[in-house]
Amino acid sequence: MEFKGIKIGFVLTGSFCTFQKVIPKMKELVKQGAEIVPIMSFNSYQLDTKFGKAEAFIQEIEEITGKKIIHTIPDAEPIGPKKMTDIMVIAPCSGNSMAKLACDIIDTPAVMAAKSHLRNNRPLVIAPSTNNGLSGNAENIGKLLNRKNYYFVPFRQDNPITKPRSIVFDSEYLIKTIQYALEGEQISPILL
Repeated sequence: MEFKGIKIGFVLTGSFCTFQKVIPKMKELVKQGAEIVPIMSFNSYQLDTKFGKAEAFIQEIEEITGKKIIHTIPDAEPIGPKKMTDIMVIAPCSGNSMAKLACDIIDTPAVMAAKSHLRNNRPLVIAPSTNNGLSGNAENIGKLLNRKNYYFVPFRQDNPITKPRSIVFDSEYLIKTIQYALEGEQISPILL
């Protein structure tokens, strides 16, 4: 499937260890004709981590998309009213962001973008990456799995030995999940 003419909101939240897996997928989507609307949570936009400098990620994403990153709540709010996106992807979607979505807490640009986008009954793709997905956040994942217009990128246990409650999405399924979600279908299997 080509993505020519498809407007994809692409949100990055604070699971920094997966940025190097999702940014190439963003580039691939642009090559396939998608128009990417880049969005970052407060932390993903501001924090330098052992996985990279915020400014370097910002520069790379803006170069790939040709757009300034939406990184404030006021700039994210018009996404729905202006129908700026056909589909939205949160990749990575941290446990914190999933909990906020599950409990309808709208206090970051990432969750505001998702909430605004969902008002148009369009698909939202979640790529979970959290250290507590098989503990404290399991309930929130269950809630989101049962909501209309939510689609999950297949995920698995991250490292059963050293991080037994951690889950991470498989980036190789990201684009295929977007394709399925645009057709109103959940890719299967969801658990790898």
